[in-house]
Amino acid sequence: MTHLYLVDLGPLTINGTFIVETVGFLLMLLFLSYVPLPFLGIPKPVFPWIIDIAEARQREITTKLHEAEQARQQAEARLKEADAKLVDARKTADAVIEGANRSGEQLRAELRQKAEAEHERIVESAKRDIEAERERALQSARSEVAGMVVAATEKVIGETLDERKHHELIERAIQEVASGDGRS
Repeated sequence: MTHLYLVDLGPLTINGTFIVETVGFLLMLLFLSYVPLPFLGIPKPVFPWIIDIAEARQREITTKLHEAEQARQQAEARLKEADAKLVDARKTADAVIEGANRSGEQLRAELRQKAEAEHERIVESAKRDIEAERERALQSARSEVAGMVVAATEKVIGETLDERKHHELIERAIQEVASGDGRS
C-alpha cells in the first residue's frame, strides 16, 4: 500500500487530493485556452472567445458612454440655445410692451387733446347760441316795449304820432329801459 505524504502547513494541509485537483484544474485551463468547442457554438478556444466577448462588450459600453456624453453635451448646447432664445424673447416682449405703453400714452394724450378741443368748440358754440338768443330776446323786448310805448303815447297824447316822432319816442324809451332809469 502506498501512502501519500501529508505535509502539515498549519491551517492548510496538502494531501494527494489537493494535488490531483490542482493538476486537473490546470489541465482544464490549458484545454479551455487552446481547444475550440464548435459543437457548443464556441468557434475558437474558450478563454480567447470569452476575452473577445468581454472586449467587444467593453467597446460597446465605451461607445455607448461616448454617445451618451455627446448627447448630454448636445442637450446642454440646446438648453443654452433655448435659454438665449428665451432671453431674446423676453427682451422682445419687453420692447413690445414698452412700445404699446408709449403708443397708449400717445393715444391717450391725443384723445385728451381732441376732447379738450371738442369741449372748447362746444363751449364757443354755446356762447354764440346764448349771445344770439340774447340778441333775439332783446329784439323781442324792444319790439314789445316799442309797442307798449306807442300804445301808451297814443292814450296819453290822444293822437297818433308821425313816423319820425314815433321812432324818437321808441328809441328814448328803449334807452331809459336799457339804462335802468325808466321812471314809473
